[in-house]
Amino acid sequence: MIFELAEYIGILAFSLSGFYIAVRNKLDMLGVFIASFLTALGGGIIRDTIVDEPPVSLATLTPMGMVFFMVIFLYLLKFHKKQHYERKSVFVFIDSIGLVSFSITGSIIALEHSFSLSGVIILSFITAVGGGLLRDILINEIPYILKGGFYGIISIIIGILIYILDYFGYLSFLPMLGIFIFGIALRWTAFKHDWKLPVL
Repeated sequence: MIFELAEYIGILAFSLSGFYIAVRNKLDMLGVFIASFLTALGGGIIRDTIVDEPPVSLATLTPMGMVFFMVIFLYLLKFHKKQHYERKSVFVFIDSIGLVSFSITGSIIALEHSFSLSGVIILSFITAVGGGLLRDILINEIPYILKGGFYGIISIIIGILIYILDYFGYLSFLPMLGIFIFGIALRWTAFKHDWKLPVL
């Protein structure tokens, strides 16, 4: 239940994120769909491939259907007419929801497959940022995780916290809800204060 809820929240949030990035790069309608699909589902497909499981997004119609209807919904509401959305609070908040949700689902899958701490961190990271990485490579941009300050770090922190909760036997809905809220608050704080990692 927790996994499915986090997964679906992440899909919807990253569908919107992919839509905005595609519009900013002036992609046609097919390009918008591809960017949205990759952003929302790409990380999960990589994650499931690593753990040798059929990708959830390819085994059922629901994930792709959610992305499809989200793109159509955004198009009908003319969201593509809005400018300079990436630095707006609403966009950052929605993107944060996707980042945190997928970090949690990646961590849960890693724990279900008895991964070590490093495995949990890697799967949390890949699930959260893998789709955006594929999207940025496709549209010939430097991936945001390589220049986005604390973006990827938040996913790593969430992976560590989930592993600690599981280690001490506290992996339940309320503690994970606390991590969800903490992750969003951390992303929001990093955005507001423009936190960045050192650049060589």
